[in-house]
Amino acid sequence: MPKISKQKIEKIYEQILFYLYSIFPKQLFTSDIAKELARDEEFIKDLLKDLEKKELVVKIDKNSQGFQYSRRLRWRISNKAYNTYKKYQ
Repeated sequence: MPKISKQKIEKIYEQILFYLYSIFPKQLFTSDIAKELARDEEFIKDLLKDLEKKELVVKIDKNSQGFQYSRRLRWRISNKAYNTYKKYQ
């Protein structure tokens, strides 16, 4: 598998953030984000973890009743990133 350049990865980061911004405050599973961007789930999961380290997305690992997901993760854009995007829209 060919290696993806840093420039292309940055573009995919932007796509993820824009998609999460457009559906805010809805929280999506990794598979839904991967399906929307037509990318592999594991690849998107790795990118989302990188974005989480940069505090641009927030991982939700519990459902609305407070039970922890055993295998799935939901994601939303962080408030800080949302406010920054909103300022420039």
